[in-house]
Amino acid sequence: MGNNGTVWLPEGASTIAADIDWLFYFVYWTSALIMLLVVGGMVYLAYKYRRRDASDAPRPVKESKLLEISWVVIPTILVLLVFTWGFQSYLKMNVAPPNAYEIQATAFSWGWSFDYPNGASAGNELHVPVDRPVKINMSSEDVLHSFFIPAFRVKQDVLPDRYSSVWFEANQEGEYHLFCSEYCGTQHSEMVATVFVKSQSDFNAWLDEASAGEDLPLPELGERLYTQQSCNQCHSIDGSQKVGPSFQGIYDQERPLASGEAVVADDNYLRESIIEPNAKIAEGYPAAMPSYARLSEREINALVAFIKEQ
Repeated sequence: MGNNGTVWLPEGASTIAADIDWLFYFVYWTSALIMLLVVGGMVYLAYKYRRRDASDAPRPVKESKLLEISWVVIPTILVLLVFTWGFQSYLKMNVAPPNAYEIQATAFSWGWSFDYPNGASAGNELHVPVDRPVKINMSSEDVLHSFFIPAFRVKQDVLPDRYSSVWFEANQEGEYHLFCSEYCGTQHSEMVATVFVKSQSDFNAWLDEASAGEDLPLPELGERLYTQQSCNQCHSIDGSQKVGPSFQGIYDQERPLASGEAVVADDNYLRESIIEPNAKIAEGYPAAMPSYARLSEREINALVAFIKEQ
């Protein structure tokens, strides 16, 4: 147990992982032992007291007070033990240290966006320092999602129109999976991000690099945003079909709409589709895209410039 991976759980990589693993396996092995005792007792009693002759008549059985007390008292003790143990772990997981580094996470269908105090941002990539408490403040742009990092043993629902939070302290450098563990639509299974745990110096260097987007030419910044903002989850650039229209060859072409009208995919159409995606829905595609009005003016211009080059 501890931080070692098993058939049931991946290798633990946070300070809370060992506590959760011990509790999990205590419940697991206690349940297995109780099941073995119950099933074994049933088999033994069924064999011992089987009817050997049709004329056999069972003798009256007098109840055992000790037995009846034991199967009330022992489960009660186990339940109280698990409750106390679990509640202590719950408090550890939900009360962040006052010096925790705070990151804002935004969930949407179907991706993640992370914003840092210095202005840096990343899509589907969560970068955190090792051996330092990190608090994730979360909100959803559309439906219910859930933030789940198995290696850190943390999971928390992400709700629309309100904030929730979770914290952890990663104690091993490396890359880890972040999943949405609440079904949220057709591409729920692809709503996966990567957690990069870095040394403090490497994390500081990444922060400086990630906040330098203002120096990039618009098409290059747009290409970065295409991945960071999870545009690639729904829109291809090679013509392949996904949830949304492909960006390949879309610019300045006439596009049929679900309303029966047609529109030319010029700069204004691309901009409107980013900010108000349901204003003009392309024919044959669902109204599933969230608004990206949260992007800055330069980021919107960068995405438009990137799409025009495809």
